[in-house]
Amino acid sequence: MASPSIKRSQNQEVGQSLPLRLRWVLPMVMRRCAAVVVEVSLVAGSALIPYSIGWYAKDHSKAEAVPLNPVLASTEEAIAKTLGYPLREQLTQEVAPLTNLFWCGALVMPVVVTGWQLYLLGKTGKTTPKRWFGVQVVTAYGHPPGLIRAIWREAVGRWGVPMGTAYLLWRYTGAFPDVGILLGLAGLMLLAESSCYLFNSRRRTLHDQLAGTYVLDARNNFSSYPNSVQTGRSLGRDQTVTLDMEDGWYSSQEEGSTGQPSNRTVTTIVLTSQAPRRQPLNLWLWMRRYPGLTLLIIAFASMASILGTFVGTQIYIQSQANRREFKNQDNQVFLGLVKQLSSTPGNAIEERQGVILALARLDDTRAVPFLVDLLAQEKTPSAIDALQQALVSKGPEALTPLQRLNQALQNDQETLRRRGTPQSQLLVALRQRATKRAIAKILTIYTGQLHETDLSRTELSQVSSGSAQFTLVLDNLILSGINFRSAKLTNASLRNSIFYGPGNDERLGTFDDWIVDLSGADLREADLTGSNLTNALLNGTNLMRATLSRAKLSNSRLRNANLSSTELISTDLRQAVLENASLTGAHLGEARLARANLHGARLGQVKAVRSDFTFANLSESNWHSADLSEANLSNADLREADLSSTKLTGADLRNAQLQNATLRNSNLSTADLRGANLAGADLQGVNFASAPRVQSNQFLAKPPIATSAARIKGVNFAQAINLGTEQLKFICNNGGRHPQCLNDR
Repeated sequence: MASPSIKRSQNQEVGQSLPLRLRWVLPMVMRRCAAVVVEVSLVAGSALIPYSIGWYAKDHSKAEAVPLNPVLASTEEAIAKTLGYPLREQLTQEVAPLTNLFWCGALVMPVVVTGWQLYLLGKTGKTTPKRWFGVQVVTAYGHPPGLIRAIWREAVGRWGVPMGTAYLLWRYTGAFPDVGILLGLAGLMLLAESSCYLFNSRRRTLHDQLAGTYVLDARNNFSSYPNSVQTGRSLGRDQTVTLDMEDGWYSSQEEGSTGQPSNRTVTTIVLTSQAPRRQPLNLWLWMRRYPGLTLLIIAFASMASILGTFVGTQIYIQSQANRREFKNQDNQVFLGLVKQLSSTPGNAIEERQGVILALARLDDTRAVPFLVDLLAQEKTPSAIDALQQALVSKGPEALTPLQRLNQALQNDQETLRRRGTPQSQLLVALRQRATKRAIAKILTIYTGQLHETDLSRTELSQVSSGSAQFTLVLDNLILSGINFRSAKLTNASLRNSIFYGPGNDERLGTFDDWIVDLSGADLREADLTGSNLTNALLNGTNLMRATLSRAKLSNSRLRNANLSSTELISTDLRQAVLENASLTGAHLGEARLARANLHGARLGQVKAVRSDFTFANLSESNWHSADLSEANLSNADLREADLSSTKLTGADLRNAQLQNATLRNSNLSTADLRGANLAGADLQGVNFASAPRVQSNQFLAKPPIATSAARIKGVNFAQAINLGTEQLKFICNNGGRHPQCLNDR
């Protein structure tokens, strides 16, 4: 009698949809891979779609901007810290209300989609894509894995182990912070984890082995076997069940007492362990079996806990008593010095100075506030100098109290300037000078150790006359990470100082870089020659007549900054943001501003000879009467820019965007305009070629020399406006394109 075979279920759906057709055409491996790809795509799409909509709203919404949602800011900070990319200004940016809404959705939606798919996987063994491709996850008993096992399988096995391994390799093998290497390592680890499928006899990947799950072909829709098989009961004395797997299909034979196989179809395979189960350890049963040993263990444990508690209590009591005694001694010394200082007459200068220095040597948290308060009331110049030295000896801990006193004295000076006596004004000025000197000396002594120090709104400007003269000199120092927001630093000398440095990871270009904040600071006539201000925040900073030659300002933020008459010779401003900044009369000779953003900037009368503006955003900027001789403006965005009366001799304007720009009376001789877009450009009075100078005895002017003419071959002037007769003649004779040239022919 022929062996019975397993029959396919009659209710299987075939050919009703694309996923159902694919499950019959594609092999199991490809269907598993396709299901994973679709699962990842669903999660990624749920985040990318709302994020893209939010980004579009940020750039195009006309609603009033609001601060970035704190949850989004915290998430962005956490991601930046993990991946090590610079955060800079993002945490303080303002966005459209719709941007906040959609970006919050970009955080919530992936969690919802992931949670729902994990729920389906745990309860049914199939996510939505797995159901489409006919893939099912089961346990060794053929049941769905359950929610806990499903989370363990996906979060730990599939993603946690390979991604964690890739991150650790990337972070601690020198590849950090290159995110491209991290992506490559992550791909390799995921591929290696999935490759375990090839080396396992049961075709199980690593995450399946960790979770104790199996992946089956869901199209084999089996019905239940008799209860005797499912529950493990015997089928009879002479009955046996044989399960064979041929070509991916399960078949069975059941032999009765006659020895002939019976026709019974097995449609569910239950995998059970043949090894005997071990009795789990029961503590209560063990204690009942060995009561004497149990009592002995409990007695010893009780005695040890009591003795440990007693000894620990005595040690704590003694340490607290010693601490109180030492504190009492320090308190007596401090109070004694304070009493001695208060009883010392003002004319005993040396004695007062000795007491002040003794107070500075005390390891007492009250010493610095007391010395600062004493400085605010001291009337003797020599004692003021002694207090300054004492506060310098206290180091960085004195900076915050000194900053507060500095701000208070600044207000006092403004008040006394209107209605104070000369003596009171001088006294306050001496106290203020003491705070300035103390701050400057601490910054000098502890250079490179004062990251995140707050010196905002501190008065450190130059005083060039009177008895309280002061000039801030911080040359060749490391000042990275210090907050100088709205500080007054006029005429300060900061030559070759470093305002940008690596953070705790000791790598530049990562999340924790130390970046100086000089937003709103007053740096008029300051000398910053050769200083490193990379990534610095200088929004709204006043740098009028300052010197920034050879300084590094790449990626810095200078929105609405005042750089009028500033020296920027050979300065590196690549990718800097100078939106709506004022650079009127600035000297930009040979400066590098490639890919810089100068939208709406005011650059009238600027000298930018041989400067580099390639790919820079110069839209709506004002260059009236500027000198851009031999400047590189290739691929620059000059739409609606005002270039009237500008000297552009020898300038490189290839592929520049000059739509609706104003070039009236500009000098474009020897300039290269090939590939430039001049639609709507105003070219009235533009000089395309320089004519030789007319001698005194010469009646007729010589024609322009060919070498002095602008290169305009192939340039389309059809939509340019206000072209004169001579200009059209030059365009037609030098290969330019204009409808008038065709008419003349």
